Amino acid sequence: MGAKLNEAIAEGMSIALAAGRLSLKNQILVDTIAGDAAFESDHFMQVAREILNDLADEAEDAANRLKRQGRKAWGKYSQSDGTHDYRDRDVKNLRRRRKQSAGVAVRLRQLAADDEQVHELVEEGREAAWGDVSSNLDRRLRAESMRPDADPDYAKMRDARMQALRLVDLQALESQVRARKKAEKAEKAERKAAKGKS
Repeated sequence: MGAKLNEAIAEGMSIALAAGRLSLKNQILVDTIAGDAAFESDHFMQVAREILNDLADEAEDAANRLKRQGRKAWGKYSQSDGTHDYRDRDVKNLRRRRKQSAGVAVRLRQLAADDEQVHELVEEGREAAWGDVSSNLDRRLRAESMRPDADPDYAKMRDARMQALRLVDLQALESQVRARKKAEKAEKAERKAAKGKS
């Protein structure tokens, strides 16, 4: 394998692993927060393997597609009709991209079979998920505890906040008060009707 191909495969792996980490992080967030489940490393090791194998499948599909496109382009010398209408001059590049995709698929499958590497990927996903949660909490706590004198945008945003208070919060409060009064009135009528029957 040439140095350029190794470099291209390493670049493809970098992209695939970034997508894999993001997918794993999102799955951890969904399972542990939305699904209210405890974080279990063994479970997410299996999830990580599935993600890596799915990415390998995608890379293999890309390699097969590039192979078909290369065969179709071979011997065509006319003007191209568009981006994916390849010609003979594109065959070398398509072959290089096919080898890159095939190499990425092989390395992803090797990675999925390596417990230590998968465990490392799970830890990276867990840390990324925790990073999202902690930064979200930090942002909320800063917003909740912000004092007017500490907020440089307080004066600029005051009109918008007051308008939101009038149009959203006060209307919602008024609606809740009306609903409560209606429910109390219905309850009184039921008690009165029940008293009248007894």
